[in-house]
Amino acid sequence: MRLESPSKPPPGTGPPTGGGPARSLLRNRAVLLTALGWVSANVLMLVLADRRLPLHLHDAAERSTSAYLVDFNIRLAEVFFIMALAFVLTRRRARPDLAARAPERTMALRETLLLLAYGAGGLALGFAVGRAFGWHPFALHLAGSVTETDDHVERSEAIAWAAYNLVVFAIVPLAYFWRRYPARALNLVSTDRRGDLRLIVVVLLVEGAVQVTALHPKIFALDARQLLLGVPLTFVLYMAGTVLPTMVFVYAILIPRFVRLTGSVATTVIFGGLAYAALHLWDSWAEYGSPRNAAISIAFLLLTYFGPGMVKAWLTVRTGNAWVHVWAYHALAPHTLVDTPHVAHIFGIHR
Repeated sequence: MRLESPSKPPPGTGPPTGGGPARSLLRNRAVLLTALGWVSANVLMLVLADRRLPLHLHDAAERSTSAYLVDFNIRLAEVFFIMALAFVLTRRRARPDLAARAPERTMALRETLLLLAYGAGGLALGFAVGRAFGWHPFALHLAGSVTETDDHVERSEAIAWAAYNLVVFAIVPLAYFWRRYPARALNLVSTDRRGDLRLIVVVLLVEGAVQVTALHPKIFALDARQLLLGVPLTFVLYMAGTVLPTMVFVYAILIPRFVRLTGSVATTVIFGGLAYAALHLWDSWAEYGSPRNAAISIAFLLLTYFGPGMVKAWLTVRTGNAWVHVWAYHALAPHTLVDTPHVAHIFGIHR
């Protein structure tokens, strides 16, 4: 399939005009709706939740609902800081034309809708497979990841989770699109390796410092044997189960099509955040047993993952390289940094 190479970028992807980027953002309907949605999610949780959240979080019994909301909004400020930092570090680089990496609009819309339907089917099947074996439903996080519940996870569940997500959300979509598009069209090739490396190092240092400060990861309490075995095992497990599936499904394939369809980088970044959040629908802390708890779970899901999903999308549209977010903002921090103790426990790596 031949990619369309327009003589000029689609609306919203070229240099800002008419008062600068700030005014353009304020006029963007998707940005305004997103701001309204963020406020609404905060209000919804305050109204529907009791003082304690009815979710399976490891610290839900000790922390109030308002404390979680304060954290979410502080994290959003950190999201904007990292996005601003990435802008500064890439401001002198040529802007990648991601719209030109997608097919013409009709085909882009068809592929996007089919991919979203496929992703929904993958989540539904992951729910069924997990439940059939008595495990947690399969989503983009292994049960117990980051700040989730400390529910017991068997080795077989962890391995099956990683294999399922790798096949369904990475290998199958990549095999399909790889036959039709070159690697650059899938955001898999760097156009500025030195610039990408500098961006990765700076963002990784900032995000790592934030994760250590905010989450106090227990990795520092592990002994040498647990680190020697647990760190590479965690890296491989989460690379297969969440990092590569996220990169391929959202940031390699969907992001160029979002740019083509919307003509707006801001809207594309928002859609990237929403797609990333949706892939975590079955996180083990969620509670969908009643309409009230389901509404709280959806609000919590958006407040948790929408911001990080936007950062990943922003790093991709600024560099045209989906690998940047893998190393700067996903594989190492938070997952290897935070989840190594959890994996060491699952696989019985003791002192």
